[in-house]
Amino acid sequence: MGFLYLLCLCVLLLLQQSLAGQDYYNGSRALRGRKQLSGCNLFQGKWVFDASYPLYDSSACPFIDDEFNCKKYGRPDEQYLKYAWKPDSCDIPRFDGGRLLTMWRGKKIMFVGDSLSLNMFESLSCMIHASVPTAKTNFAKRDSLSSVSFEDYGVSIFLYRTPYLVDIVKEDVGRVLWLDSIEAGKSWKDMDMLIFNTWHWWIHTGKSQPWDYIRDGSGLHKDMDRLEAFQKGLITWAKWVDLNVDPAKTRVFFQGISPTHYQGKEWNQPQKSCDGELEPLSGSTYPGGAPPAAAVVNRVLTSIRKPVYLLDITTLSQLRKDAHPSIYGNDHSGNDCSHWCLPGLPDTWNQLLYAAIVM
Repeated sequence: MGFLYLLCLCVLLLLQQSLAGQDYYNGSRALRGRKQLSGCNLFQGKWVFDASYPLYDSSACPFIDDEFNCKKYGRPDEQYLKYAWKPDSCDIPRFDGGRLLTMWRGKKIMFVGDSLSLNMFESLSCMIHASVPTAKTNFAKRDSLSSVSFEDYGVSIFLYRTPYLVDIVKEDVGRVLWLDSIEAGKSWKDMDMLIFNTWHWWIHTGKSQPWDYIRDGSGLHKDMDRLEAFQKGLITWAKWVDLNVDPAKTRVFFQGISPTHYQGKEWNQPQKSCDGELEPLSGSTYPGGAPPAAAVVNRVLTSIRKPVYLLDITTLSQLRKDAHPSIYGNDHSGNDCSHWCLPGLPDTWNQLLYAAIVM
């Protein structure tokens, strides 16, 4: 009788452990990084004024491109630099570049994507540099690859520029965007952390469109629904992650959809754009709602077997209509409501990346 009781008890305990593990795994898959296990949602909150910001001075950072250097190109106001993101349910740990370098000593971090990845790459490099200003650094740029190395720690941060993640191939008919080819992934394989991003170039047309045809399987198309093409390209990337990432070695993040602010009607001011905006929207919701691309990202991420953490920066960035370069970049002929000033909003993206690593 005692033996049977002990046997049943052991079986019950094993079953409970199995179910608990299954709940943890399934739960973490479903959340995809939206919430910490402590119950903290890093991405639901509001912007608050914080006089201790910014985290660095643009004139002291050697890594900022002119297109993001708003202060250098005459932006007169500084209030946009003084906002901190405050989640409703917890506090974000203050960024500590020295701690990050120590944690990731000898490691390689790579941003993969378009100019919004460049924005975030340069932001992180500046934030770390401000934390360890006397550390020896090496900055290199060539073709599609840029890098900043903090040599005292053996930490290298890379940017691999590829606006679609999938490949553009030169064929007899011209430049072809291949929705099911990702040969560039060979350059990402030996990284310890990968932060991916894509979307903005999927809607470019005319002279700014860098391809002539789209290849979808065996079909060659002059054009197709861009959101559908984006989803197919992202599915190819998802398959690459499942086939090539070893979670024991490499942590994978997806940067989320970075919004634009060309259409003031999205925040109930139809005559406006980002130009001249001096403060964020109040509250925690954006009147214009989520961009359709965000739903595509969510859908594709739920299909990936390997763990991918979604830096769900879309809504908090939508609230920052004040944080774009607008006319304060090296190209005074345009109004840039796509990219972000540095210092500025991408510093918050990196603070959330840091929180995801250390919390």
